[in-house]
Amino acid sequence: MDFEFTKEEQSVIDDVRKFLRSESTPELLEESHKLGHIYGGKEGRKFIKKFAANGWLTSNWPTEYGGLESSAVLTFAIKEEMAKASVPIIFVAAHMAGPTIMHFGSEEMKKEWLMPIARGEVEFALGYTEPQAGSDLSSLEIHARDNGDHFVVSGSKSFNTHSHVADYHWLAAITDPDAKRYQGMSMMIVDLKSPGIEIRPMITMAGWQTNEVFYNDVVVPKQNMVGEMNQGFYYLMSALDFERMFPLAAYERVFDEIVIYAKETIVGGQPLSKKPLVRQKLAQLKIELEANKLLYYRLAYMIDKGQIPNYQTSMQKLFATETAQHITQSGMEILGHYGLLKKGSNHAVMDGLMEQMYRTSVVETIYAGTSEVQRNIIALRGLKLPTK
Repeated sequence: MDFEFTKEEQSVIDDVRKFLRSESTPELLEESHKLGHIYGGKEGRKFIKKFAANGWLTSNWPTEYGGLESSAVLTFAIKEEMAKASVPIIFVAAHMAGPTIMHFGSEEMKKEWLMPIARGEVEFALGYTEPQAGSDLSSLEIHARDNGDHFVVSGSKSFNTHSHVADYHWLAAITDPDAKRYQGMSMMIVDLKSPGIEIRPMITMAGWQTNEVFYNDVVVPKQNMVGEMNQGFYYLMSALDFERMFPLAAYERVFDEIVIYAKETIVGGQPLSKKPLVRQKLAQLKIELEANKLLYYRLAYMIDKGQIPNYQTSMQKLFATETAQHITQSGMEILGHYGLLKKGSNHAVMDGLMEQMYRTSVVETIYAGTSEVQRNIIALRGLKLPTK
């Protein structure tokens, strides 16, 4: 099997790298770090609009919708470059909602939304989780009452991370409370500036802001409903499959810095890198990083074949986020007490990166579906194991 990029793909990747080096300002990187690398901040919007002007944000989309009609493999490679550069990398509109609209939205909806998304002009926030519905999204209670040409939405959402910087809510709501399970939910796009919406911050252990979002009789035009009414659960599942595609390049950069630290740090008269246990840990992490690349690019291959990856995305998300934890746990062991020091501390090594990434890696095994949920999906859909 040939794992090399084509000459055309490599040329684009080289151009992306040059752009990232020249356009990544200290202000952008500071904002990106503070926001947890989500898109929507002031500096991020300025940067991504220039980035997207090259077609790179949605490179595998058709040209009529702002893409380059490139392979998904190239799109995945671009995501990796962005993750390495520490610029915004989590895009709800471009990488989750947009592909779902492409597959299920009406022609009118595609014309209205896809070009602005591809240009980086708008960002969405995921509106899935509720206080009583996290892993089981079929238990949503927020309801959208049919009122002629519009819905009236009431209820609340939790852990909606982009909401304080996004323009619109990618909202899952119940439109038929009497329907059978999975058959009464609809997806809709809601302007977050609509009267009746209140956003309250929630701070995670990683230091990022996520949010509670409250709806009090919010009017949503019916033209903002995605696809068919009451089919939203299936659209949500598709969007989740697009969400669970996890570039691990940021943690690969952390791994590279751990290797450098191990080579340069002398303990007991010899570099840490000569200690058998350290070498064993680093070798194992390198194996996991390479295995993840195969799982990651397999998803791109499937998309290029016209498929929507399903349990395969759960495999990659699970493996990637748990590899991230292995990297940060091993890093903490190798750095010792220095790994506990935050950025700005006088004796911090690696600029305090290890402490931050250790906390971050825990959060990443939870969002987009916990590791336990991913294992269930693999068991049920991949291995066809019985439910009981």
